[in-house]
Amino acid sequence: MLIRKPSDIPSSEITSKSAYLNRRTFMAAAGAAGLAAFAGNRISRIIDPKTGVEAGTKLDTIKSPLSTTGEDLTPYQYITNYNNFYEFGVEKGDPAKYAGRMQTRPWTVMVEGLVAKPKTFDIDTLLKLRPQEERVYRMRCVEAWSMVIPWVGYSLSEFIKECEPLGKAKFVQFLTLENRKEMPGLSQSSLNWPYSEGLRMDEAMHPLTLLCFGLYGETLPNQDGAPVRIVVPWKYGFKSAKSIVKVRFVEKQPHTAWNDQSPEEYGFYSNVNPNVDHPRWSQKTERRIGEPVFKQRRPTLMFNGYGDQVASLYNGMDLRRYY
Repeated sequence: MLIRKPSDIPSSEITSKSAYLNRRTFMAAAGAAGLAAFAGNRISRIIDPKTGVEAGTKLDTIKSPLSTTGEDLTPYQYITNYNNFYEFGVEKGDPAKYAGRMQTRPWTVMVEGLVAKPKTFDIDTLLKLRPQEERVYRMRCVEAWSMVIPWVGYSLSEFIKECEPLGKAKFVQFLTLENRKEMPGLSQSSLNWPYSEGLRMDEAMHPLTLLCFGLYGETLPNQDGAPVRIVVPWKYGFKSAKSIVKVRFVEKQPHTAWNDQSPEEYGFYSNVNPNVDHPRWSQKTERRIGEPVFKQRRPTLMFNGYGDQVASLYNGMDLRRYY
């Protein structure tokens, strides 16, 4: 597959690597830039660094030509304290408060379904499977807010090759951890647990689809999907499954949590599309988390701005029907 690569500008040139690997330096700089100016923002009020679950293991990374350029990074404070992770609660601050009880070592990912042989990968084996890349991606939530996040990982396709899927495998399903002792939100939501997401095989194999182990140069905080998640930057955020424990290769479209819950609101594909509104709100604009509340909302981009790379995956499809 040929894709157009963005200019080769690494994330370390957008925000200096030394700054973002030193959280105190970075947050002090962010504060000096004006974070305090919008302390009245509802988002700011839920943030309490003392309750945040922070990862501290630095990752050795290489530069990636697939990194998005020309965007200001969302501060670490917001990425790690404004989350949707219903296993820990339905409020945006709940994951940072409660995810610390989740144990991420030992951790394994089981591979099953239409593969040459079922396999189990230890998390440390996955970390070493391919070089870790710094990739800045826009992230657009279905709730019409967005962030710009410097993820760390490698293309999911590299992992899929190790899984040896059979030719009959047309979809990939991701199942996440379900542990009621560690996840108080499981009893607060009516979603079908464990959380399930899925991609068509060509979507999963696209170079932009990331198997993700970190952000801001360090291992993932628990509330952001530790120790391993996927990131699909042209789809709404809920498509990027967190804390994955099982990967299943199947022939037919798998069930997914939000599509099961409300199929008229959350389609299987859920590509970012400003022309298809959510039944309860417009998708034409978005608010960037971390920006002043008085700043004007920005237009939402088709495929979240990645159309040059991914639009060909959907040639001939009615994107209003296959939303």
